[in-house]
Amino acid sequence: MYAQERQQEILKLAREGGRVDVLSLSDTFQVTAETIRRDLKALDRAGLLRRVHGGAIPAERLDFEPDLAQREGTAAEQKDRIARAALSELPSDGSVILDAGTTVARLAASLPLESELTVVTHSLPTAARLADHPGIQLHLVGGRVRHRTRAAVDAWALRAYAEIRADVLFVAANGFSAEGGLTTPDLAEAAVKRAAVAAARRVVLLADSTKHRQEHFARFAHFGDVDLLITDTGLSPLDAAAIARAGTQVLRVPPDGLRPETAGGGAPA
Repeated sequence: MYAQERQQEILKLAREGGRVDVLSLSDTFQVTAETIRRDLKALDRAGLLRRVHGGAIPAERLDFEPDLAQREGTAAEQKDRIARAALSELPSDGSVILDAGTTVARLAASLPLESELTVVTHSLPTAARLADHPGIQLHLVGGRVRHRTRAAVDAWALRAYAEIRADVLFVAANGFSAEGGLTTPDLAEAAVKRAAVAAARRVVLLADSTKHRQEHFARFAHFGDVDLLITDTGLSPLDAAAIARAGTQVLRVPPDGLRPETAGGGAPA
């Protein structure tokens, strides 16, 4: 198969599946990973694909925002590991903001029954998960609810976050990189995330590695605003070090049974 034919097939697979990865393509076309990387680079230069960590996504999907059902099924095992690791960042008795996001929602579902916290959230799914928790004083931020994320946005939400100061924020992002910071497709959602960052003494980003080097329309924070990134080992040590140099400790959570790896700080809690 000629390179141009292979690249057309790669583009077709990316558009059908929403994403392609180097190792799978190498196996599919029986060529080396380096050959696939050259193909992806050529498609990126042509404006047809956008290279991301470990693979590529169609260029036309850069500002596409998947709905909750789609996001729940993406990198589910990694998100579970990240949520479990995030439990150690909860204050023993204090206040927490939980952003809208599927990994943050997993954290909410994992809160031990003995937890005694004040929790503030603008996410309807997260609020629903915590509504019957016996030890949680739950505060639901109001506003216009975005159907795609089930999150409250606009003036009411911004005003609520301007009036509080929480111990920890667990925030989500659609994309992140050391250079581009934290991004999301929607300006209204970005504004609420930005307000939540300003309302917390400590900011913890929960994001699986598939979001690395994805850049969306609205930036809401830089890594200088983030104290800790909890991700999985799909983020390379080199990329973790770049984020650490931007001012953020990075915790890379491996599969169960292996020791978490940190960059930009000491041993994990």
